[in-house]
Amino acid sequence: MFEVKKPIIKDYTVSIVDFGAVEGGITSNTSAINAAIKHVNEQGGGHVVIPGGMWLTGPIEILSNVDLHVDKNAYVLFTKNKEEYPLILTDYEGQPRIRTVSPIHAKNATNISITGKGTLDGNGELWRPLKEGKVTKKQWKRFLDARGEHLVKTKEGFISYPTAKALEAALRGEVENPDLSLEQEMFDYYRPVFVSLIECDTILIEGVTLQNSPAWNVHPLFCKNFTIKDAMIRNAEYAQNGDGIDLESCEYAHILDTTFDVGDDGICLKSGKNEIARKIERPTHHVLIDGCKVYAAHGGFVIGSEMSRGVNNVWVKNCTFMGSDIGIRIKSALGRGGDVCDIHIENVRMHNIVEEAILFTMGYVLYTMDHERPDTVETTKLEDVPAFFNFDIKNVVCDNAKTALKVNGLPQKKIHNINLENVNIKAIKGIEINNAYDINLKNTVIYNDSEKMVFENEVIAEGYVAKF
Repeated sequence: MFEVKKPIIKDYTVSIVDFGAVEGGITSNTSAINAAIKHVNEQGGGHVVIPGGMWLTGPIEILSNVDLHVDKNAYVLFTKNKEEYPLILTDYEGQPRIRTVSPIHAKNATNISITGKGTLDGNGELWRPLKEGKVTKKQWKRFLDARGEHLVKTKEGFISYPTAKALEAALRGEVENPDLSLEQEMFDYYRPVFVSLIECDTILIEGVTLQNSPAWNVHPLFCKNFTIKDAMIRNAEYAQNGDGIDLESCEYAHILDTTFDVGDDGICLKSGKNEIARKIERPTHHVLIDGCKVYAAHGGFVIGSEMSRGVNNVWVKNCTFMGSDIGIRIKSALGRGGDVCDIHIENVRMHNIVEEAILFTMGYVLYTMDHERPDTVETTKLEDVPAFFNFDIKNVVCDNAKTALKVNGLPQKKIHNINLENVNIKAIKGIEINNAYDINLKNTVIYNDSEKMVFENEVIAEGYVAKF
């Protein structure tokens, strides 16, 4: 449907061992790996090979025209040393934020790749807070024994932080105009995404396993010609903010034949958050997601909730979602603004979906980051109201969900022109529609063990509820 350029890497190869890297998981190889990458970049490009073995390292920067190739039997484990993770100003969750530098990062690079069949491990358990309710008693005790009891009590139970400084920062919250040198003492509160790609062009991630991220796993931001294929993206199910991929304000992207098993949204498209994001006109567009599998996740295919610059011209095909909380999850909130439209979803299989098989919601949050108060329809400007329209969903099967279809819009900009065709969903609950119109159901069956609702060619709108 559209072309995505792939990197062409020069036929020149070095091993990190040639630059002093020591295998064994004891010696940090940060300098050796980055020296190898810099050398290859200065030679006009080529392949930097991480051979079989266990390799300890700090942050790695990918430079233009370089392929970082991780051999099949290589295991790369990232450290968490304060000296190696300086604080930087970047974007996270759609807003300008302080983070530490990412374990794997590239900025303004072109013609780059991460390939091979090896494993890159972000050591995220050393960074992430942990909610007591997300783990077993045995796991909870193991975490407290390992990191100490740096706890805060909430209505839902305790949250464990990795260090006393991380807890101190969490209780205080992020500050405006901070002194980064002073904040460095609390560096592990500002946990990074694992793979950060900013303003890069012509990128390939192929074959590798990326796991155990401190926050989001893969985060391309303002990138063009991005491809990920035949990869494995893994996080523990309890991983806080452990998204699989968050493709944000990117154009021309392929997400192909990749498996996700994560602690938050699986495959997620974003484009910034609220009015500050809309000052930059860079929607996410021309994205193909084909042949992917999603296991544990908050959502299999997701758009939002940060979508303020818009998301359009997206194709999702031939995917399987197994055990995710929600299957197809389109979410936003008052304050975001922006349009999500022209989304095409077909040939999707879903198994054991915990909540909604298909969900459109504008009620994801009740406050924005820069307003510690509830937003209401009456107090929100029209340009701050998001819009969902023009979705085609075809040939979808779900064998088990709590709710088949839920559409929850806003009165100022109602969700509209949502077309379902050849959809079969087994669920406990049927359909609920609010603040929406032109919800078109063709050859669609919603059923449970004893009853069936058949929609041969029907248009439903707001206030529609179909119960068994």
